Amino acid sequence: MDQPSGRSFMQVLCEKYSPENFPYRRGPGMGVHVPATPQGSPMKDRLNLPSVLVLNSCGITCAGDENEIAAFCAHVSELDLSDNKLQDWQEVSKIVSNVPHLEFLNLSSNPLSLSVLERSCAGSFAGVRKLVLNNSKASWETVHTILQELPDLEELFLCLNDYETVSCSPVCCQSLKLLHITDNNLQDWTEIRKLGIMFPSLDTLILANNNLTTIEESEDSLARLFPNLRSINLHKSGLHCWEDIDKLNSFPKLEEVKLLGIPLLQSYTTEERRKLLIARLPSIIKLNGSIVADGEREDSERFFIRYYMEFPEEEVPFRYHELVTKYGKLEPLAVVDLRPQSSVKVEVHFQDKVEEMSIRLDQTVAELKKHLKTVVQLSTSNMLLFYLEQEAPFGPEEMKYSSRALHSYGIRDGDKIYVEPRMK
Repeated sequence: MDQPSGRSFMQVLCEKYSPENFPYRRGPGMGVHVPATPQGSPMKDRLNLPSVLVLNSCGITCAGDENEIAAFCAHVSELDLSDNKLQDWQEVSKIVSNVPHLEFLNLSSNPLSLSVLERSCAGSFAGVRKLVLNNSKASWETVHTILQELPDLEELFLCLNDYETVSCSPVCCQSLKLLHITDNNLQDWTEIRKLGIMFPSLDTLILANNNLTTIEESEDSLARLFPNLRSINLHKSGLHCWEDIDKLNSFPKLEEVKLLGIPLLQSYTTEERRKLLIARLPSIIKLNGSIVADGEREDSERFFIRYYMEFPEEEVPFRYHELVTKYGKLEPLAVVDLRPQSSVKVEVHFQDKVEEMSIRLDQTVAELKKHLKTVVQLSTSNMLLFYLEQEAPFGPEEMKYSSRALHSYGIRDGDKIYVEPRMK
Protein backbone atom coordinates (compact mmCIF):
# COMPACT_ATOMS: atom_id res chain seq x y z
CA MET A 1 0.00 0.00 0.00
CA ASP A 2 1.31 3.45 -0.88
CA GLN A 3 2.15 5.66 2.06
CA PRO A 4 -0.77 8.08 2.45
CA SER A 5 -0.18 11.80 2.48
CA GLY A 6 -0.71 13.50 5.80
CA ARG A 7 1.08 14.09 9.09
CA SER A 8 3.60 11.64 10.45
CA PHE A 9 3.79 10.31 14.01
CA MET A 10 7.20 11.93 14.44
CA GLN A 11 6.02 15.28 13.11
CA VAL A 12 3.11 15.39 15.56
CA LEU A 13 5.36 14.21 18.40
CA CYS A 14 7.81 17.05 17.77
CA GLU A 15 5.05 19.64 17.63
CA LYS A 16 3.13 18.56 20.72
CA TYR A 17 6.08 17.93 23.01
CA SER A 18 8.28 20.83 21.96
CA PRO A 19 9.58 22.97 24.83
CA GLU A 20 7.13 25.72 23.82
CA ASN A 21 4.10 23.43 24.20
CA PHE A 22 5.35 20.98 26.83
CA PRO A 23 7.98 22.64 29.06
CA TYR A 24 10.25 20.45 31.15
CA ARG A 25 9.06 20.15 34.75
CA ARG A 26 10.79 18.51 37.64
CA GLY A 27 9.10 16.64 40.46
CA PRO A 28 7.73 13.22 41.37
CA GLY A 29 4.96 11.82 39.24
CA MET A 30 5.52 14.03 36.22
CA GLY A 31 7.02 11.22 34.13
CA VAL A 32 9.01 13.66 32.00
CA HIS A 33 12.03 12.29 30.19
CA VAL A 34 14.76 13.99 28.17
CA PRO A 35 16.14 11.24 25.92
CA ALA A 36 19.64 10.95 24.53
CA THR A 37 19.39 11.54 20.78
CA PRO A 38 21.65 10.40 17.95
CA GLN A 39 24.50 12.59 16.81
CA GLY A 40 23.37 15.12 14.28
CA SER A 41 19.69 14.88 15.23
CA PRO A 42 17.96 18.19 14.53
CA MET A 43 15.78 17.61 17.57
CA LYS A 44 18.68 16.92 19.95
CA ASP A 45 17.91 18.16 23.47
CA ARG A 46 14.64 19.70 22.33
CA LEU A 47 11.92 17.20 23.32
CA ASN A 48 10.62 16.54 26.83
CA LEU A 49 8.68 13.29 26.54
CA PRO A 50 6.59 11.60 29.27
CA SER A 51 6.31 7.83 29.35
CA VAL A 52 2.62 8.15 28.44
CA LEU A 53 2.09 9.71 25.00
CA VAL A 54 -1.37 10.97 24.05
CA LEU A 55 -1.53 11.78 20.33
CA ASN A 56 -5.21 11.30 19.62
CA SER A 57 -7.06 13.23 16.87
CA CYS A 58 -3.87 14.60 15.33
CA GLY A 59 -4.39 13.51 11.72
CA ILE A 60 -1.52 10.98 11.80
CA THR A 61 -1.31 8.83 8.65
CA CYS A 62 2.23 7.37 8.83
CA ALA A 63 5.20 6.74 11.12
CA GLY A 64 7.88 9.11 9.87
CA ASP A 65 11.59 8.68 10.64
CA GLU A 66 12.00 5.39 12.49
CA ASN A 67 15.43 6.32 13.85
CA GLU A 68 13.93 9.40 15.47
CA ILE A 69 11.08 7.32 16.97
CA ALA A 70 13.59 4.86 18.42
CA ALA A 71 15.69 7.67 19.85
CA PHE A 72 12.89 9.53 21.58
CA CYS A 73 10.48 6.71 22.55
CA ALA A 74 12.75 4.11 24.13
CA HIS A 75 11.17 4.76 27.55
CA VAL A 76 7.52 5.10 26.44
CA SER A 77 5.11 2.55 27.98
CA GLU A 78 1.69 3.86 26.90
CA LEU A 79 0.65 5.25 23.51
CA ASP A 80 -2.76 6.67 22.54
CA LEU A 81 -3.16 6.98 18.77
CA SER A 82 -6.96 6.95 18.73
CA ASP A 83 -9.02 8.88 16.20
CA ASN A 84 -6.20 9.39 13.69
CA LYS A 85 -6.04 8.44 10.00
CA LEU A 86 -3.81 5.39 10.16
CA GLN A 87 -5.00 2.87 7.60
CA ASP A 88 -1.86 0.81 6.96
CA TRP A 89 -0.79 -1.75 9.56
CA GLN A 90 2.77 -1.48 8.29
CA GLU A 91 2.90 2.17 9.38
CA VAL A 92 1.58 1.20 12.81
CA SER A 93 4.23 -1.53 12.96
CA LYS A 94 6.98 0.98 12.19
CA ILE A 95 5.89 3.04 15.18
CA VAL A 96 5.38 0.20 17.63
CA SER A 97 8.54 -1.71 16.69
CA ASN A 98 10.56 1.33 17.78
CA VAL A 99 8.88 1.62 21.18
CA PRO A 100 10.44 -1.41 22.91
CA HIS A 101 8.77 -0.98 26.32
CA LEU A 102 5.24 -0.35 25.04
CA GLU A 103 2.56 -2.07 27.15
CA PHE A 104 -0.60 -0.09 26.30
CA LEU A 105 -1.68 0.79 22.74
CA ASN A 106 -4.91 2.53 21.72
CA LEU A 107 -5.72 2.40 17.99
CA SER A 108 -9.44 3.18 18.28
CA SER A 109 -11.22 4.92 15.41
CA ASN A 110 -8.45 4.47 12.85
CA PRO A 111 -9.55 3.04 9.44
CA LEU A 112 -7.32 -0.04 9.78
CA SER A 113 -9.84 -2.36 8.14
CA LEU A 114 -8.53 -1.00 4.83
CA SER A 115 -5.36 -3.11 5.06
CA VAL A 116 -4.40 -6.67 5.97
CA LEU A 117 -2.30 -7.29 9.07
CA GLU A 118 0.52 -9.68 8.24
CA ARG A 119 2.00 -11.81 11.01
CA SER A 120 5.41 -10.19 10.39
CA CYS A 121 3.87 -6.80 11.26
CA ALA A 122 1.91 -8.17 14.21
CA GLY A 123 5.15 -9.45 15.70
CA SER A 124 6.13 -5.88 16.54
CA PHE A 125 3.23 -5.78 19.07
CA ALA A 126 4.65 -8.67 21.07
CA GLY A 127 5.16 -6.79 24.36
CA VAL A 128 1.74 -5.11 24.42
CA ARG A 129 -0.45 -6.11 27.37
CA LYS A 130 -3.47 -3.84 26.73
CA LEU A 131 -4.75 -3.28 23.19
CA VAL A 132 -7.69 -1.05 22.22
CA LEU A 133 -9.26 -1.55 18.78
CA ASN A 134 -12.64 0.10 19.38
CA ASN A 135 -14.42 1.37 16.26
CA SER A 136 -11.53 0.23 14.06
CA LYS A 137 -13.75 -2.33 12.30
CA ALA A 138 -10.89 -4.79 12.75
CA SER A 139 -11.86 -8.15 11.24
CA TRP A 140 -11.70 -11.35 13.26
CA GLU A 141 -8.84 -12.44 10.97
CA THR A 142 -6.89 -9.38 12.14
CA VAL A 143 -7.75 -10.15 15.78
CA HIS A 144 -6.57 -13.75 15.36
CA THR A 145 -3.27 -12.60 13.85
CA ILE A 146 -2.73 -10.26 16.79
CA LEU A 147 -3.58 -12.97 19.34
CA GLN A 148 -1.00 -15.32 17.86
CA GLU A 149 1.75 -12.72 18.16
CA LEU A 150 0.94 -11.19 21.58
CA PRO A 151 1.82 -13.85 24.16
CA ASP A 152 1.33 -11.49 27.12
CA LEU A 153 -1.89 -9.75 26.06
CA GLU A 154 -4.11 -9.29 29.13
CA GLU A 155 -6.80 -6.80 28.05
CA LEU A 156 -8.49 -6.48 24.64
CA PHE A 157 -11.09 -3.86 23.63
CA LEU A 158 -13.23 -4.64 20.56
CA CYS A 159 -16.21 -2.29 21.00
CA LEU A 160 -18.24 -0.67 18.20
CA ASN A 161 -16.89 -2.99 15.51
CA ASP A 162 -20.27 -4.13 14.13
CA TYR A 163 -19.64 -7.78 14.99
CA GLU A 164 -22.68 -10.01 14.44
CA THR A 165 -20.72 -13.22 14.83
CA VAL A 166 -17.50 -14.39 16.48
CA SER A 167 -14.89 -16.31 14.50
CA CYS A 168 -12.94 -18.78 16.60
CA SER A 169 -9.17 -18.46 16.63
CA PRO A 170 -7.15 -21.56 15.65
CA VAL A 171 -5.27 -21.19 18.96
CA CYS A 172 -6.41 -20.28 22.47
CA CYS A 173 -5.20 -17.08 24.08
CA GLN A 174 -4.31 -18.21 27.60
CA SER A 175 -3.11 -14.79 28.78
CA LEU A 176 -6.26 -12.69 28.20
CA LYS A 177 -8.00 -11.63 31.42
CA LEU A 178 -10.37 -8.85 30.25
CA LEU A 179 -12.45 -8.65 27.07
CA HIS A 180 -14.44 -5.47 26.40
CA ILE A 181 -16.76 -6.15 23.45
CA THR A 182 -19.68 -3.75 24.05
CA ASP A 183 -21.88 -2.03 21.46
CA ASN A 184 -21.77 -4.77 18.83
CA ASN A 185 -24.59 -6.90 17.39
CA LEU A 186 -24.01 -10.20 19.18
CA GLN A 187 -27.47 -11.71 19.78
CA ASP A 188 -27.00 -15.47 19.85
CA TRP A 189 -25.37 -17.32 22.75
CA THR A 190 -23.59 -19.62 20.28
CA GLU A 191 -21.39 -16.62 19.43
CA ILE A 192 -20.64 -15.78 23.09
CA ARG A 193 -19.62 -19.35 23.89
CA LYS A 194 -16.85 -19.05 21.26
CA LEU A 195 -15.29 -16.36 23.45
CA GLY A 196 -15.07 -18.88 26.28
CA ILE A 197 -13.32 -21.33 23.98
CA MET A 198 -10.81 -18.71 22.76
CA PHE A 199 -10.12 -17.13 26.15
CA PRO A 200 -10.18 -19.84 28.85
CA SER A 201 -8.48 -17.60 31.45
CA LEU A 202 -10.99 -14.77 31.07
CA ASP A 203 -11.64 -12.94 34.35
CA THR A 204 -13.86 -10.09 33.12
CA LEU A 205 -16.31 -10.15 30.19
CA ILE A 206 -18.06 -6.89 29.29
CA LEU A 207 -20.96 -7.52 26.91
CA ALA A 208 -23.08 -4.40 27.49
CA ASN A 209 -25.25 -3.11 24.64
CA ASN A 210 -25.36 -6.39 22.76
CA ASN A 211 -28.86 -7.72 22.24
CA LEU A 212 -28.14 -11.15 23.70
CA THR A 213 -31.59 -12.71 24.16
CA THR A 214 -30.90 -15.87 26.16
CA ILE A 215 -28.16 -18.10 27.60
CA GLU A 216 -28.64 -21.41 25.82
CA GLU A 217 -26.17 -23.69 27.57
CA SER A 218 -26.25 -26.43 30.17
CA GLU A 219 -24.85 -25.69 33.63
CA ASP A 220 -21.95 -28.13 33.22
CA SER A 221 -21.01 -26.66 29.88
CA LEU A 222 -21.07 -23.09 31.22
CA ALA A 223 -18.68 -24.05 34.01
CA ARG A 224 -16.25 -25.53 31.48
CA LEU A 225 -16.51 -22.59 29.07
CA PHE A 226 -15.79 -19.86 31.61
CA PRO A 227 -13.97 -21.57 34.50
CA ASN A 228 -12.22 -18.38 35.69
CA LEU A 229 -14.85 -15.73 34.98
CA ARG A 230 -15.14 -13.41 37.98
CA SER A 231 -17.12 -10.49 36.49
CA ILE A 232 -19.71 -10.18 33.71
CA ASN A 233 -21.48 -7.06 32.41
CA LEU A 234 -24.81 -7.67 30.65
CA HIS A 235 -26.18 -4.11 30.79
CA LYS A 236 -28.84 -3.47 28.14
CA SER A 237 -28.79 -7.01 26.83
CA GLY A 238 -32.02 -8.68 25.72
CA LEU A 239 -32.33 -11.18 28.59
CA HIS A 240 -36.01 -11.65 29.42
CA CYS A 241 -36.42 -14.68 31.70
CA TRP A 242 -35.27 -15.58 35.21
CA GLU A 243 -33.82 -18.90 34.01
CA ASP A 244 -31.03 -16.94 32.28
CA ILE A 245 -30.18 -15.21 35.56
CA ASP A 246 -30.11 -18.56 37.36
CA LYS A 247 -27.62 -19.88 34.81
CA LEU A 248 -25.08 -17.27 35.90
CA ASN A 249 -24.67 -19.38 39.04
CA SER A 250 -22.98 -22.00 36.85
CA PHE A 251 -19.83 -19.89 36.51
CA PRO A 252 -17.75 -21.29 39.40
CA LYS A 253 -15.84 -18.08 40.24
CA LEU A 254 -18.40 -15.39 39.34
CA GLU A 255 -18.74 -12.72 42.03
CA GLU A 256 -19.63 -9.51 40.19
CA VAL A 257 -22.62 -8.97 37.86
CA LYS A 258 -24.06 -5.93 36.07
CA LEU A 259 -27.62 -6.28 34.80
CA LEU A 260 -29.25 -2.89 34.32
CA GLY A 261 -31.62 -2.11 31.47
CA ILE A 262 -32.69 -5.66 30.55
CA PRO A 263 -36.31 -6.45 29.49
CA LEU A 264 -36.76 -8.98 32.31
CA LEU A 265 -36.55 -6.30 35.01
CA GLN A 266 -38.66 -3.55 33.47
CA SER A 267 -41.86 -4.43 35.33
CA TYR A 268 -40.23 -4.44 38.80
CA THR A 269 -39.49 -1.57 41.15
CA THR A 270 -35.88 -0.62 41.83
CA GLU A 271 -36.03 -2.31 45.26
CA GLU A 272 -37.60 -5.48 43.85
CA ARG A 273 -35.00 -5.75 41.08
CA ARG A 274 -32.05 -5.60 43.43
CA LYS A 275 -33.50 -7.92 46.09
CA LEU A 276 -34.69 -10.56 43.64
CA LEU A 277 -31.32 -10.57 41.84
CA ILE A 278 -29.32 -10.81 45.07
CA ALA A 279 -31.50 -13.67 46.31
CA ARG A 280 -31.07 -15.61 43.05
CA LEU A 281 -27.29 -15.09 42.88
CA PRO A 282 -25.93 -16.39 46.21
CA SER A 283 -22.23 -16.07 45.28
CA ILE A 284 -22.36 -12.46 44.06
CA ILE A 285 -20.55 -9.92 46.24
CA LYS A 286 -21.09 -6.92 43.95
CA LEU A 287 -24.24 -6.13 41.94
CA ASN A 288 -24.43 -3.24 39.47
CA GLY A 289 -21.34 -1.70 41.00
CA SER A 290 -22.53 -1.83 44.65
CA ILE A 291 -21.22 -4.17 47.34
CA VAL A 292 -23.75 -6.69 48.68
CA ALA A 293 -23.41 -6.61 52.46
CA ASP A 294 -24.30 -9.64 54.60
CA GLY A 295 -27.30 -7.86 56.07
CA GLU A 296 -28.58 -6.90 52.63
CA ARG A 297 -28.26 -10.49 51.43
CA GLU A 298 -30.31 -11.83 54.33
CA ASP A 299 -32.98 -9.13 53.82
CA SER A 300 -33.12 -9.96 50.11
CA GLU A 301 -33.43 -13.69 50.68
CA ARG A 302 -36.21 -13.21 53.21
CA PHE A 303 -37.93 -10.82 50.79
CA PHE A 304 -37.63 -13.51 48.08
CA ILE A 305 -39.43 -16.07 50.26
CA ARG A 306 -42.29 -13.68 51.01
CA TYR A 307 -42.47 -12.54 47.38
CA TYR A 308 -43.09 -16.08 46.08
CA MET A 309 -45.03 -17.59 48.99
CA GLU A 310 -48.44 -16.94 47.38
CA PHE A 311 -47.42 -18.08 43.87
CA PRO A 312 -48.81 -21.35 42.45
CA GLU A 313 -46.47 -24.26 43.07
CA GLU A 314 -45.60 -24.63 39.38
CA GLU A 315 -44.44 -21.00 39.24
CA VAL A 316 -42.25 -21.07 42.34
CA PRO A 317 -38.50 -21.12 41.47
CA PHE A 318 -36.20 -23.77 42.91
CA ARG A 319 -34.32 -21.06 44.78
CA TYR A 320 -37.44 -20.48 46.90
CA HIS A 321 -37.25 -24.01 48.31
CA GLU A 322 -33.53 -23.60 49.03
CA LEU A 323 -34.20 -20.44 51.01
CA VAL A 324 -37.14 -21.95 52.89
CA THR A 325 -34.76 -24.71 53.98
CA LYS A 326 -32.36 -21.99 55.19
CA TYR A 327 -34.83 -19.66 56.96
CA GLY A 328 -38.01 -21.71 57.36
CA LYS A 329 -41.47 -20.56 56.26
CA LEU A 330 -41.87 -16.89 57.09
CA GLU A 331 -44.98 -15.00 58.10
CA PRO A 332 -46.12 -12.25 55.74
CA LEU A 333 -45.04 -8.80 56.89
CA ALA A 334 -47.74 -6.74 58.54
CA VAL A 335 -48.96 -3.91 56.34
CA VAL A 336 -48.53 -0.65 58.23
CA ASP A 337 -50.12 2.48 56.80
CA LEU A 338 -47.81 5.34 57.76
CA ARG A 339 -49.84 8.03 56.06
CA PRO A 340 -51.19 10.72 58.45
CA GLN A 341 -54.89 10.54 59.29
CA SER A 342 -57.02 12.89 57.23
CA SER A 343 -60.00 12.88 59.63
CA VAL A 344 -60.93 11.72 63.15
CA LYS A 345 -64.08 11.09 65.17
CA VAL A 346 -64.37 13.27 68.29
CA GLU A 347 -66.98 14.07 70.94
CA VAL A 348 -68.23 17.65 70.82
CA HIS A 349 -69.52 18.84 74.23
CA PHE A 350 -71.74 21.93 74.55
CA GLN A 351 -73.62 22.60 77.75
CA ASP A 352 -75.39 19.29 78.46
CA LYS A 353 -75.24 18.02 74.87
CA VAL A 354 -72.70 15.53 73.47
CA GLU A 355 -72.47 14.83 69.75
CA GLU A 356 -70.01 12.55 67.94
CA MET A 357 -68.62 14.20 64.85
CA SER A 358 -66.08 13.46 62.14
CA ILE A 359 -63.77 16.42 61.56
CA ARG A 360 -61.07 16.99 58.91
CA LEU A 361 -57.58 17.52 60.32
CA ASP A 362 -56.38 19.68 57.44
CA GLN A 363 -58.72 22.55 58.45
CA THR A 364 -57.92 25.40 60.82
CA VAL A 365 -59.51 26.29 64.15
CA ALA A 366 -61.42 29.10 62.42
CA GLU A 367 -62.80 26.67 59.84
CA LEU A 368 -63.84 24.26 62.60
CA LYS A 369 -65.77 27.04 64.34
CA LYS A 370 -67.70 27.71 61.11
CA HIS A 371 -68.50 24.01 60.92
CA LEU A 372 -69.77 24.01 64.54
CA LYS A 373 -72.03 27.10 64.18
CA THR A 374 -75.13 25.14 63.29
CA VAL A 375 -74.45 22.53 65.95
CA VAL A 376 -74.09 24.83 68.98
CA GLN A 377 -76.05 27.85 67.71
CA LEU A 378 -73.24 30.30 68.47
CA SER A 379 -71.47 32.80 66.23
CA THR A 380 -67.81 32.13 65.59
CA SER A 381 -66.85 35.35 67.37
CA ASN A 382 -68.74 34.23 70.44
CA MET A 383 -67.28 30.73 70.52
CA LEU A 384 -64.44 29.33 72.62
CA LEU A 385 -62.99 25.87 71.88
CA PHE A 386 -61.08 23.57 74.23
CA TYR A 387 -59.40 20.33 73.22
CA LEU A 388 -59.13 17.43 75.67
CA GLU A 389 -56.92 14.47 74.83
CA GLN A 390 -58.19 11.18 76.29
CA GLU A 391 -55.18 10.78 78.56
CA ALA A 392 -54.27 14.45 78.99
CA PRO A 393 -52.65 14.98 82.41
CA PHE A 394 -53.20 18.75 82.50
CA GLY A 395 -56.83 19.12 81.46
CA PRO A 396 -58.30 20.82 78.38
CA GLU A 397 -56.19 23.05 76.11
CA GLU A 398 -57.78 26.18 74.68
CA MET A 399 -57.71 26.30 70.86
CA LYS A 400 -57.10 30.05 70.78
CA TYR A 401 -55.23 30.52 67.48
CA SER A 402 -57.67 30.76 64.60
CA SER A 403 -55.11 29.97 61.86
CA ARG A 404 -53.64 26.87 63.57
CA ALA A 405 -54.27 23.58 61.73
CA LEU A 406 -56.10 20.90 63.67
CA HIS A 407 -53.54 18.17 62.88
CA SER A 408 -50.93 20.13 64.86
CA TYR A 409 -52.84 19.31 68.08
CA GLY A 410 -52.34 15.57 67.53
CA ILE A 411 -56.09 14.93 67.74
CA ARG A 412 -57.02 11.23 67.68
CA ASP A 413 -60.24 9.23 67.50
CA GLY A 414 -62.18 9.45 70.78
CA ASP A 415 -60.73 12.81 71.92
CA LYS A 416 -63.09 15.59 73.09
CA ILE A 417 -63.75 19.19 72.06
CA TYR A 418 -65.62 21.49 74.46
CA VAL A 419 -67.50 24.52 73.16
CA GLU A 420 -68.27 27.40 75.49
CA PRO A 421 -69.78 30.84 74.89
CA ARG A 422 -67.43 33.78 75.27
CA MET A 423 -68.12 35.73 78.50
CA LYS A 424 -69.12 39.36 77.81
